[in-house]
Amino acid sequence: MTFITSSLSGVALCVALALTGCDSSDKNEEVNGSPVVEQSQAQSSSQTSADVSEASKEQTNSEQNDAVVEPPLVFNIYNKEDTAGTLTVEQEGQTVKSNLELGWNNRRVNINETVVVGEDGYVISQNIEGISAFGAPIDESFTLKDGKAEWKSLNEQGSAQIKESKFYIPSDGTGVSSNFLVKALLNDEDNKIELLPSGTASLIELDTVTLTKGEEQKTVRLIGVVGLGLTPDFAWYDEDNNFFASDDGGWFGVIAKGWGRKNLEKLQARQKEADNQYLRDLSQKLTHVSEKPILVTNANYVDVESGTLVENKAIVVVDGKIDKIVESYVIKPSDEYTVINATGKTLIPGLWDMHGHLSKGDGLLNIPAGVTNVRDMGNTHDNIVAVEELAESAVIIGGDVYRAGFMDRESPYAMKMGKTVSSLEEAKKAVDWYAERGYIQIKTYSSMEPEWVKPLAEHVHSKGMRLSGHIPAFMTAEEAVDAGFDEIQHINMLFLNFLGKGVDTRKRLRFSMVGEKAHELDLESKEVNDFLAKLKEKGVEVDPTVSTFNSLFRKGGVIDPEIEAVYEHLPANIARQFTKPVMDISAEQRPAYDASMEAMSAMVKKLHDSGVTVVPGTDAIAGFTLHRELELYADAGISNADVLKLATLGSAEVVGNAENVGSIKEGKQADLVFVDGNPLEDISNLRNISLVIKVQRIYKPDDIYEAIGIKPFADSIDFELN
Repeated sequence: MTFITSSLSGVALCVALALTGCDSSDKNEEVNGSPVVEQSQAQSSSQTSADVSEASKEQTNSEQNDAVVEPPLVFNIYNKEDTAGTLTVEQEGQTVKSNLELGWNNRRVNINETVVVGEDGYVISQNIEGISAFGAPIDESFTLKDGKAEWKSLNEQGSAQIKESKFYIPSDGTGVSSNFLVKALLNDEDNKIELLPSGTASLIELDTVTLTKGEEQKTVRLIGVVGLGLTPDFAWYDEDNNFFASDDGGWFGVIAKGWGRKNLEKLQARQKEADNQYLRDLSQKLTHVSEKPILVTNANYVDVESGTLVENKAIVVVDGKIDKIVESYVIKPSDEYTVINATGKTLIPGLWDMHGHLSKGDGLLNIPAGVTNVRDMGNTHDNIVAVEELAESAVIIGGDVYRAGFMDRESPYAMKMGKTVSSLEEAKKAVDWYAERGYIQIKTYSSMEPEWVKPLAEHVHSKGMRLSGHIPAFMTAEEAVDAGFDEIQHINMLFLNFLGKGVDTRKRLRFSMVGEKAHELDLESKEVNDFLAKLKEKGVEVDPTVSTFNSLFRKGGVIDPEIEAVYEHLPANIARQFTKPVMDISAEQRPAYDASMEAMSAMVKKLHDSGVTVVPGTDAIAGFTLHRELELYADAGISNADVLKLATLGSAEVVGNAENVGSIKEGKQADLVFVDGNPLEDISNLRNISLVIKVQRIYKPDDIYEAIGIKPFADSIDFELN
């Protein structure tokens, strides 16, 4: 996602949408910044956009008619391997028009935007139209006239009377207005301005770099806008304060045409340093390291193996491991320990997200949500290794990382993120490469050749690794299992097994067909029972990501039910992203999609009852989505005790590390989550985390949430480091 920022450049939007429905990252690091040429000089310094009159607009329009049209600016958007799209910007007077075209996998984005700027540099008119990544239409407008601001889109509308200029943040767009936001911030005396619909933006300047292209040189500086997302939105601007380049953390990068990938990579490296420093500062402020043993008194904890509550214990943590679990009266608090009183709380083992696409900032959502372990299901190698190393050393906030190597076959629909191969031999070499670098499994994507799966699985297994992924196009899930798949990603792939052989799952059909027809499948039929029996017999796990598919199928104009429980806790500019439709679903189709969402949850219950291992994962906004995923399992009829086991010990068993993590037991790593309430009674209590212990590091969730603009869900436990 993440869905988790609202730096509203078109590239950022598309990266956020990539998190929905399968396989993308985050994540909250997105391509920020918005290209635009230098605006023309203001005609009057005394007039602001808050009191632009109709007459002054007419004068502006007249001036535009006589203005010289600036040559178009073009920006190239790169993925890991090649060009993914372009952003074109044209300016005439105070009017800027832009077009974003971007494609990856089966997502195709095309957005047109027109912005008119007032004499004080604030946007007074904005129109955005186009198609989003999964096909949902975009139609958004904003006007500011005589001190009244009005905005409208397909999912929201509002208005405000303003006396002083405020800057409107659109929910979609190419990002062209963001450049004007940066200029407005630079021109403001304290580099801070009020936003519409709500919020405040501020600015930080970090770094300066001089680039070379032949004999031409260009000096650019790194600027971060604070207040749009959970962490600053970084981008590079030239000496005229015009957007030049940005990096989203490895997924996409954008740079002015002609300056090329090498210059982009130079800027990416410097931007990563700045991003790391920001996260390092947060970690130093929010991580409490106990040099002494930790004593947890009056502890009630869930034994996930038996599904019972063990009461009134004392737990001692020494050197990051659970050293003792004894009756509470046995060990008295003293200066020998860092003492934590767990009265009124329920301890559970750290939760697992078994379908992450991590960015460096995801720990700011995972850790306060009690998620201390993440299996990353696809990333760039440099990014995921950096996340793992920085989190392990507490340079950034985060948990333990288990890496899956991502692979797809070269095709127009290839997901170019990990290794893109053109032959079986190349695929085997990619497996070797991942094995040599400590990856625990291989995840394949939709363009893989069905004929490759069996020999590829044999090669993967010979390296002591597991094979999982999307079911390749024109192949059924059962055929993939017979060929050697150890695990299936996404609940839609199970339904597609019964909806007809020959489905091209590279295309959006893998979403729409399930939405339209999943509810028609009889889950008690012989063919379903036989298939699930085969999954159990072969020990094949399923990673459903049901919540993410519910969000993909959601209705626009209302709060996404998957995020409703946390909606009021989110910053307004982020929360409003969860009222937008993702797919273009007609009113006539809505009943079928709603019924199919119920069928997906019923399938998870059926899997569990059939003895098939289910591993809970997100593939969307970190932390919150896992809570909802587990809630859906419980709502489907799986007992809370079983749900907790799936999200702790069961996940640890799948990655092969249950000996060290996954339950609260002497000798295991200290991954302790303090819940305000008892999740055995109500699984929704998992949102109310009051403390997290990760080895010798102690985290207060309310402090972390407040640092990134989220309203806490529970008060944290107070303690003193001794």
